[in-house]
Amino acid sequence: MKKSKVGKPLTMPGMPQEDTPLLGTLCASTSQLNLANHFLIAMPSMNDPIFGGAVVYICEHNEKGVLGVVINKPTDMTMDVLFDRIDLKVAEGLRASVEDAPIMFGGPVQDDRGFVLHSPGGRYSSSLSVTDDVAFTTSIDVLEAVANGTGPRRMLVSIGYAGWSPGQLEEEIARNGWLTVSADARVLFDLPIEERYNAAIKLLGIDPLMLASEAGHA
Repeated sequence: MKKSKVGKPLTMPGMPQEDTPLLGTLCASTSQLNLANHFLIAMPSMNDPIFGGAVVYICEHNEKGVLGVVINKPTDMTMDVLFDRIDLKVAEGLRASVEDAPIMFGGPVQDDRGFVLHSPGGRYSSSLSVTDDVAFTTSIDVLEAVANGTGPRRMLVSIGYAGWSPGQLEEEIARNGWLTVSADARVLFDLPIEERYNAAIKLLGIDPLMLASEAGHA
């Protein structure tokens, strides 16, 4: 019988496994600004090769810093390839939309590990409940559940995450590098990837074309 991987971190294929801690458990922020369950939207003028054009979902914001996942930058890997590389047998009849779903580039931190944003439900060994609509899991048991057909109905799998040290993101926002808005789970899970940036901007009541025009004349 194959030994269960439950409880192990979701290490990506071909990379060493590390138990490096993330930001710790969710707790009250010592700062007045708490952006957990918000989208960070890169300003059109941002030319950063990693974060230019990005929408980041913030999972944690506390005195240790900020942890988020880029939700609109797909990699070349799909879920079926991932299942094969981590030796998970997929249940017959698993819907094609799951197997064909692309893995996101979640950010440059710990890019040898996988992270899963998903709808709540199920008990996983390393999981954080962000809201009633979104959970964040770092253990591979969530993918075991997906492969056998009992996993969350909505999910986004990423390689790596985005992190900021205490005060760093606040400084970037003050320099007009990012827009922020309360997150919408429909944008996170349901919209096509290429529509997420404009949809996130529209949550602010802003026309994306007007914002781009203003950035071009800044």
